[in-house]
Amino acid sequence: MDFLRFLAQYRTPAADVIFQGITYLAQEFLVVTLICWYFWCSDKKQGYSLGFAYFTSGLLVQGLKITFRIPRPWILDPDFQAVPSALSGATGYSFPSGHTQSITALFGTLCFRVRKGILRVLSFVVILAVMFSRMYLGCHTPKDVLVSFSVTILCVFFTHHFLYRKDITKGHEMLTALSMALICLLLCFYAVLLSRGGIITRDYAADCVKASGAGTAFAAGFYIEKRFLRFEAPSSVKGKVLRMVWGLLGALLILEGIKPLIGVSLAASFIRYFLAVSWIITFYPLLFTRRFLHKS
Repeated sequence: MDFLRFLAQYRTPAADVIFQGITYLAQEFLVVTLICWYFWCSDKKQGYSLGFAYFTSGLLVQGLKITFRIPRPWILDPDFQAVPSALSGATGYSFPSGHTQSITALFGTLCFRVRKGILRVLSFVVILAVMFSRMYLGCHTPKDVLVSFSVTILCVFFTHHFLYRKDITKGHEMLTALSMALICLLLCFYAVLLSRGGIITRDYAADCVKASGAGTAFAAGFYIEKRFLRFEAPSSVKGKVLRMVWGLLGALLILEGIKPLIGVSLAASFIRYFLAVSWIITFYPLLFTRRFLHKS
């Protein structure tokens, strides 16, 4: 908290806007969009590498959040005030940082992938900038961001080394999918159990349930695509753009369109995110497999 109070002394309206903009780089939409780009249009293997790093680190961070249940800085110290514009995006517990996890999964994966040293440095700078922005805005302590970075970079290293370079999942797609799905369902059960026991609120449990639904769909889609779909990326720029536009619109329609129909319960949250990621990984790719196009 002392470091956050130190930073708060030097806040200015202009800096508030700048660091709020930097923290937006870690939004879920940007990461998912890049996963879709790689998976649908560019490098499917890289899409899987980024997806596994993002979802596995997200599951770990959410599990740590509801286990340690450390409040936000302004709750720990009522005299401390965060930047008001950052409060709406600071949901859930403080430890570890979800924004740090998101940006580290994205740019950490890119850092391992690119060959030019300058691009690696820039990737690392973006990660550090987001980490610092979370502390400047008063949303996280240094412990929150450092632990999140450490957990996520280990996931990134594992997925890059063992899934992208060596591809240890080859021939073991079902085991990989079942292992990840089991972890997702265990986290979901854990969150619901804590919620029903009155240990955490429904809102805090919802973040874990959403991550579990998304991760389970990703695991199932990984197996289905590897074994049955095996689609190819479009060769033309126009084809890539159209595939991205229609795919993202479909995912957004599922995520938000069915919300009024099924409500906002924990079960509904799991279903929404499961269906949205299933569209991205399974149902939408089915539309551009050779088998489907031939039948059409």
